[in-house]
Amino acid sequence: MNSVTFAQTSAAPGRPSAWTVARILDLYQLPFLDLLCEAQSVHRAHHPANTVQLSSLLSIKTGACPEDCAYCPQSARHETDGKQEPLMPVQEVLEAARKAKANGAQRFCMGAAWRSPTARQLDSVVEMVAAVKAMGMETCVTLGMLKEGQAERLRDAGLDYYNHNLDTSPEFYGSIITTRSYQDRLDTLERVRAAGVNVCCGGIVGMGESRKERAGLIAQLANLSPYPESVPVNNLVKVAGTPLADTPDIDPFEFVRTIAVARITMPRAVVRLSAGREDMSDGIQALCFMAGANSIFYGDQLLTTANPQVRQDQQLFERLGLKPAPADAAPSLEPAADHRSAYA
Repeated sequence: MNSVTFAQTSAAPGRPSAWTVARILDLYQLPFLDLLCEAQSVHRAHHPANTVQLSSLLSIKTGACPEDCAYCPQSARHETDGKQEPLMPVQEVLEAARKAKANGAQRFCMGAAWRSPTARQLDSVVEMVAAVKAMGMETCVTLGMLKEGQAERLRDAGLDYYNHNLDTSPEFYGSIITTRSYQDRLDTLERVRAAGVNVCCGGIVGMGESRKERAGLIAQLANLSPYPESVPVNNLVKVAGTPLADTPDIDPFEFVRTIAVARITMPRAVVRLSAGREDMSDGIQALCFMAGANSIFYGDQLLTTANPQVRQDQQLFERLGLKPAPADAAPSLEPAADHRSAYA
């Protein structure tokens, strides 16, 4: 697959020089308020101020996943109380999409606990994507690894975004997942990019990784060419029965720093405050928005974990003076337009 370059040590022509782990660590080590000030400056150079993109996420097939991701209650290898449910009927998915749209969601994301979809499974998802797109919503799916030609089928059905997270740095990855390699993930991202579908790719912090390993994740994401249009930053949701259930909490300010560093290194991306919001105070969420987060998952459920209630989010937005982003506010990742941070 040579159509797209996933640079890891050098920048593509026309782009700023590559974000090394050392340069990203320099950002992390800035005084907290200096880092937030810089991140907000970068954010306002590329995005409307005080707007947040709203996405809703539905688990369309839950549990019994053969992968061994240490954080995931859907893995068949972990003894959790997680449910196991087959692929939802199309009409049930569409009813959930209609409800999400009525509540203000602009993008509808569908997640299935598969290692990789079969041709028959993909047929059903293609039908769902086409129907949700016809409702006037942006579409996103996360289905695991894709085979040749599958990204094109999803694109032709109207898929706007494909989510496939790197999760963590290459150095820490083997401590979290052994059933698929880092390169497997990069290969799927390349298939998505080559098909002309927007990339949604981020990771999880708070899994016991070091700051250097967090910087390693950001470096991987920022040096993709181009970097993802959408970057979800998840705070580990600890679930009983998973290997990470007893992992110490990450410092909330370190999480905010990670949002800020993602914003500075990927100026035009939509940075999504994702899993873990249920346990965040309103103050920490506000700092995340100050640091450049401009997307959230909106609704009562985030795959198999809780998410702040719709009305609770609406009240927080009212208190902070935030508004939903226009539905057509998709990011453009033209390299020449990137704002050069003072710390770049």
